[in-house]
Amino acid sequence: MGQDRDRFSTATRLRLLGEQTAARVYRSQSRRQARRSRLTGRAAFLALIVCTMVVALAYPMRQYVSQRSEIAEQERLAEEAAARVERLRDEKARLQDDAYVKRLARQHLHYVMPGEIAFTMNDPEAARQHRTDQGGIGRPWYSNVWDGVDRADQQDR
Repeated sequence: MGQDRDRFSTATRLRLLGEQTAARVYRSQSRRQARRSRLTGRAAFLALIVCTMVVALAYPMRQYVSQRSEIAEQERLAEEAAARVERLRDEKARLQDDAYVKRLARQHLHYVMPGEIAFTMNDPEAARQHRTDQGGIGRPWYSNVWDGVDRADQQDR
């Protein structure tokens, strides 16, 4: 009976409780340490692999992207050049026609055919505007020169 009594005593129960708690804490710490060390090693290795891949692929990817943009720009320039060549071919074909050349000469150079009479009409508004632009009339020439020098470095307003 002395042993039963010792088993139910408060001191014995507290001692057993402390031993059980210490065993649980020790088991959880050892599991956590084993898990942590294994996870940390794997994570470090994975991080090393990812960093290596990023470093290894960064420069080639940058080169690829820049070369793709250069290719797109060159394709655009080639399309523009092809369109310009086509326009120039059309213009060359039109210039082979004598009627077209005569029309251009009449329109741009104001040529007339023999027997025709040419008239030139002046725009009165343009003549009036030209007269108002002449602000230096009636002044000595050197005043106009100095005014021009003074106005040369001023901003247009």
